[in-house]
Amino acid sequence: MRAVQITESDGNPSLNVLELPSPQGDGVLIDVHFSSLNFKDAMCVQPGSRVRRRTPLVGGVDAVGTVRHDSTGQLAVGTLVIAAGGDIGTGRDGGFATQLLADPATVTEAPDGLTSRHAAIFGTAGWTAMASVRALQRHGLRPSNGEVLVTGATGGVGSFAIALLAHAGYRVVASTGSAGDHDWLYQLGAQEIIGRDEISDKPDRVLATERWAGAVDCVGGDTLHQILRSLRYGAAVAASGLVAGADLSTTVYPFITRAVSLVGIDAVLAPHAQRVEVWELVRDVCRTLDLEQFVDQTVPLEGVPTALAQLASGTVRGRVLVQP
Repeated sequence: MRAVQITESDGNPSLNVLELPSPQGDGVLIDVHFSSLNFKDAMCVQPGSRVRRRTPLVGGVDAVGTVRHDSTGQLAVGTLVIAAGGDIGTGRDGGFATQLLADPATVTEAPDGLTSRHAAIFGTAGWTAMASVRALQRHGLRPSNGEVLVTGATGGVGSFAIALLAHAGYRVVASTGSAGDHDWLYQLGAQEIIGRDEISDKPDRVLATERWAGAVDCVGGDTLHQILRSLRYGAAVAASGLVAGADLSTTVYPFITRAVSLVGIDAVLAPHAQRVEVWELVRDVCRTLDLEQFVDQTVPLEGVPTALAQLASGTVRGRVLVQP
């Protein structure tokens, strides 16, 4: 098989497209149709990465393809499946390859009507966005509650969150530092665009003015702190990113005086039932959303190193698909 392998020597990681033996062992052997680039993939190729747990390693934290063999006997040959989560692309070889041997626990049969390309466009990022919106709705968020904030708006999670929320009738405010992408964000459904420093006010006070009825945060760090201090009473933020850092310096005041909630969104260890539910929701919205508007580019395996560098530098808009 052909694959993009990450190696590291003297603290310097490199990526190379190689011919490697086909994967052997127990699990679900998948002929990969598509993979996609996610922020975690960019973290895996950083020097001394703590996300990447071994080297050499075939990158790619997700993949969509058809079953060639399933040692458990649960999936028939030719079944379209989505492999994501667990240690795919971090502790075991991932989806930047023509074949992937996946842990059965990380494999979900694609719902009827969902194509391999559409599943890949959503990928881990789109799944996370859908799970975030679903979590906020379960917390009680309704379109009549007010404005919903989405941070990291031009990224994979952010761009999908905007479109999904707008599609469901919410008034979406997008936060971004990418001034050149405003027209695209409006096309996705954002009704207002603000800068990163406009999320909250009253910097000299513990709490800011109540503004957001809910939020999808893909950034973390101080951005998440500013969201918490400006959520409306009883509102929630669904957090899934740490682009701005893993540390959160805040106070308990938003939680005990405004009863706000911080809801974590996990795409790594999410139980199978949740994966199935979210992918079924994805299938349903694919019938009405123009998914190609999310695709920044589609690259072969040879294009992965350049695309990962672009993702790390923040110059990617939306999604990058990998077609082995």
